[in-house]
Amino acid sequence: MTTTLGAVFRPQLAPERLRSVVRAADAAGLDELWLWEDCFREGGISTGAAALAWSERLRVGIGLLPVPLRNVAVTAMEAASLHRMFPGRPILGVGHGVQDWMGQVGARVESPLTLLREHLLALRALLAGETVTTKGRYVALDDVTLDWPPPGPVDVLAGGMGPRTVRLTGEAADGTILTADTSADGVRQACGLIREGRVAAGRDPDGHRVVVYLLTATGDGARERLEAELVAEGHAADAGLGVAGDARAVADAVRRLAEAGADTVVLQPTGDEPDPEGFVRFAAEDVRPLLA
Repeated sequence: MTTTLGAVFRPQLAPERLRSVVRAADAAGLDELWLWEDCFREGGISTGAAALAWSERLRVGIGLLPVPLRNVAVTAMEAASLHRMFPGRPILGVGHGVQDWMGQVGARVESPLTLLREHLLALRALLAGETVTTKGRYVALDDVTLDWPPPGPVDVLAGGMGPRTVRLTGEAADGTILTADTSADGVRQACGLIREGRVAAGRDPDGHRVVVYLLTATGDGARERLEAELVAEGHAADAGLGVAGDARAVADAVRRLAEAGADTVVLQPTGDEPDPEGFVRFAAEDVRPLLA
C-alpha cells in the first residue's frame, strides 16, 4: 500500500508566512502541501501559484475553492494556467462552500448540490479542451473553449461531507476530499458512497482518489492543543478524531485511514501550531519513513 502524505498550510497564518513553509516542505521532501481558500483569508489560486513558483518538486493542493464565489470559466482558466506552468504539480479541489460564508457575500444558492454538479461537469469538460455550451440552473456557457487548456488529462477533486455530496463527488469528480472530521469508519462509508456514485454514472468504480485530512498535534502540549481544537469545532475532547503524539503515533493514525480507503492523508496542524516549518519537516522526515 502506497500512501501519499501531505500537510496543510493553515490560512490562520498570515500570507507572508507561506514562503518559508513552502521552502521547508520542498527541501524536506514532503509529498504535498495543501492550501485552503477559507473566507475571508488567503485566496486559493494566488497562494497556490506562489507556492508552486517557490518550490521545485512539491505538489500543491488547493482544497477547496468554493464554487459559489467563482464563474466556472474563470476557475478553468486559472487551473489550466497552473497546470501548464507547473505540469504535474497542481491539485485542484472545489466544493459548495460553507453556506454561512456564502450568505455573507451574497453568493448562497438554493441548491448547493446542483451548483456543484453543474460546475464540476463544465469544469472537467473545459479542462479536457472541449467546447462547452450549457444552460443549467446556475452554470451557463455559450460556445466556450479554453485557448490554453492543460496539455494532458488533469484531475478535478471535490470536497464532500454529507452523504449526497460525497456520492456526487463519485459521479462528477475525479477525487474526493474529506475533512478532518472523518474517522476511519467515516472513510469506509465515504468510499462506499463514492463507488455507488461512480457506478451510477457509468464510470470506473476504482478510478478515484480519496484525500482525507488528519488533525495532528506533536511536540509540547500536543494533547492539550488537539483537544482544545476539537472542542472549538464542536466535538468532545475525546471524540476519537485526530492524533497527538510522536511520529510513530501519527504514522499509525495515517495507516488506519489508508487501510480504510484513503489514498492521501494530509496532516492538518492545529490552528495554534507554534512551528509551521517544523511541522512540515516532521511530516516529511519523521512520519513519512515510517509509512514505507
